[in-house]
Amino acid sequence: MTAATDNSVYIDAPRDVVWRLTNNVRTWPDLFTEYESVEVLHEENDTVRFRLTMKPDPDGSVWSWVSERTSAKDTWSVAAHRVETGPFVYMRIFWDYLEENGGTRMRWRQEFEAKPEAPFDNASITRRINDNTKIQMAVIKQKVELAASGA
Repeated sequence: MTAATDNSVYIDAPRDVVWRLTNNVRTWPDLFTEYESVEVLHEENDTVRFRLTMKPDPDGSVWSWVSERTSAKDTWSVAAHRVETGPFVYMRIFWDYLEENGGTRMRWRQEFEAKPEAPFDNASITRRINDNTKIQMAVIKQKVELAASGA
């Protein structure tokens, strides 16, 4: 059974700046608070395949997986999916960048399904993803707005 999240944040910065700063996966450990490292495995045109490694969680577990992202600047959108799905049957993520009041509304939609043997069910991982997304979006908003202001 599919589970989904849908979150957005207004960033007081031009869309091209938000796009540039949030779509360079190599800088994600500096942009997000939860990522320890990114290793780009393959890049071709607007598609990048990479290994993402999280910082250790409170239990000391380190999570890592391979994802693939394809950006489409003509539609200001990104489609991504986990190649190594880990505890998920599948995980798909869609990013959209909409101009709004002189700034940008960045939206993340995620669709996923937990495997029956996963250490969580769809309801609990949906809550966790929603809670963490709000935290990460707030951090990204602050960092991008600071960079856009030239400070």
